[in-house]
Amino acid sequence: MIVDFHCDTLYLIQKDNRDITKKNDKGHIDLIRLDEGMVHLQVFATFIEPEYVRKDAATKTLKMIDKLYQLMEKTDKIKLILSGKDVEEAKNESKIGALLSIEGGEALEGDLALLRMFYKLGVRAMTLTWSLRNDLGDGILGSSDYGLTSFGKDVIKEMNRLGMIVDVSHLNERGFWDAINICEKPLIASHSDCKALCRHPRNLSDEQIKAIADKGGVIGINFCPNFLRDDDNASIEDVLDHIEHIVNLVGINHVGFGSDFDGIEKTPLGLDDVASFPKILDGLKKRGFSDDEINSISHDNFERIIKEILS
Repeated sequence: MIVDFHCDTLYLIQKDNRDITKKNDKGHIDLIRLDEGMVHLQVFATFIEPEYVRKDAATKTLKMIDKLYQLMEKTDKIKLILSGKDVEEAKNESKIGALLSIEGGEALEGDLALLRMFYKLGVRAMTLTWSLRNDLGDGILGSSDYGLTSFGKDVIKEMNRLGMIVDVSHLNERGFWDAINICEKPLIASHSDCKALCRHPRNLSDEQIKAIADKGGVIGINFCPNFLRDDDNASIEDVLDHIEHIVNLVGINHVGFGSDFDGIEKTPLGLDDVASFPKILDGLKKRGFSDDEINSISHDNFERIIKEILS
């Protein structure tokens, strides 16, 4: 079974009204291919285009959340994950678990009340920034080296109180260390890779990976070729290399998948879409990983985070 902690499918559904209950020849994800890829839990992020960072961010986010609710009205194959017990119930009911995440705290429009309302609508994780600056802090491509703002720090504290997963992917380094110091619960990098293997600024240094592991968190390997190899010619082998690097650095319990499907224009050779996940598991087996270790990477690690943090 697979837990994939990041995709941008809701953005594409909102953009072109795609029906993912049927098999598509566009994009990377639909319900048929999720089943073929053995994905039993998919995290659906709500991504806001940069031009809306300072206006209509909350409305844009609400429209994408509405698309997931419309999808659940259309099919009985999806179960919204609101708590840890929902993960097991989805398995027992042979449904695909859907966990809602916000990619970028600009959706809050500077108000903790909106965070609480998004929680009531089912949002259970949030990436604090996208790559640019917002009210919480600077993303990795931000114009300054400031850390989290006072509002950003308050957001983490409120997420801890509510039972929401704090996601540090996209956050600049100073903001990352602020989050590490403030967050009282395990946090994650939902879709990030290893800077030791590829120098892209979105990737995490070994020190950052160790800090996430020390908090009990998990890094989801991103399939974007630019993040996997400096020359952009990535394959499944590069995904396996990044997994192995984290395992060798901090152990088996701190790595999973955060594909970024439907948010990347190009995929690694051999990973055309979400149905390709079993190829990664086969690759791990060929590299000598045991069944228990493969289970940890494929789903157990992120399930542990969900069950621990979601009340």
